Formats: sequence, C-alpha cells, structure tokens
Amino acid sequence: MRGNFAALVLILVGAAFLVSNLGWLNFSMLEVLRVWWPVVLIVLGVAMFLMPRDKFDNSDKR
Repeated sequence: MRGNFAALVLILVGAAFLVSNLGWLNFSMLEVLRVWWPVVLIVLGVAMFLMPRDKFDNSDKR
C-alpha cells in the first residue's frame, strides 16, 4: 500500500475535480484548496515518515 499512496491521492483528487466539473456536487474546488492546503503538507510529511528509509537514502552503501 505504501508504494501506491501517491497514485491513490491522484485518483481521489482527480475524481473530486471531475465530480465538481460535472456538477454532481455543488462545491468550489478552489475554495476547498484555499482552506485545506496545509493538509497536503501534513499528508506528505506523514507519508515520508512511514516510507522505508532506503527510498530516501541516496548514499552508496558499498
């Protein structure tokens, strides 16, 4: 599941934009982003914290 986190987020954001553009739900995506943008930073930080360390470590371990 950890490797698919970014894909899942992109799918959910895309679906939210699609639902908004089709008029199925009446809300402004810009208003949602204006208010909730800090959540993106929090989610990215938590995702980086939970990822295995070797994904972010670029040093050679020879």
